[in-house]
Amino acid sequence: MCDVLIFDCDGVLVDSEAIAERTLAKLLTQWLPDVNVDAALGQALGMTTADILAHFADMSVHDLPLGATARVDEAIEARLGQELKAMAGVAEVLARTPLPMAVVSNSRRQRVVASLAGTGLDSVLQGAPIFSADQVRAPKPDPALYLLAAAELGVAPHCCLVVEDSVAGVSAASAAEMRVIGFTGASHVAPDQAARLLAAGAWQVIAHMEQLPALIARWQAREKTP
Repeated sequence: MCDVLIFDCDGVLVDSEAIAERTLAKLLTQWLPDVNVDAALGQALGMTTADILAHFADMSVHDLPLGATARVDEAIEARLGQELKAMAGVAEVLARTPLPMAVVSNSRRQRVVASLAGTGLDSVLQGAPIFSADQVRAPKPDPALYLLAAAELGVAPHCCLVVEDSVAGVSAASAAEMRVIGFTGASHVAPDQAARLLAAGAWQVIAHMEQLPALIARWQAREKTP
């Protein structure tokens, strides 16, 4: 195997981040009433639930309840089961992608599997390997998860093209020396997200999945111009 196309899941394959953000905001506002949750939450997306909660707990004089991470994950996953949709155009792109594919997510594995099954993308991905945050000690923005994926796939990092929507994800893949395409087509995206992804190391940024095949072809030709 040489070139591999790797997708983040939340905010790339499935339009889940807005659902997760609303659920997090509701719970965190109850638990940490002295923190302006809405103002800070957008910057924290892309991290694991545990890291997001730790980030907010550091801002507050209040303590999170016992089992907060599990409570948040369960609440988010319940809503995803009812509301989640595949990202617009992604199934068509996956179906005609010429490269082997994998999924690398900062969510726990059971959420990724359920999200792909619930949206029907699992059948389009046809058994593509899934790598999740529970497989490493340091999840994104650390490069460990991407380096694990490359090792398990048997490819060098420079043979991996990654599609990511978050600063944490772009930073992780870039630190692993992979080429990264930033994606801003999800419903949760802030106006300055493209600039933030480029600053984090994205090679190109796209707003719709229909733009991806041209960049795949360009990358396969190893065109180096930005």
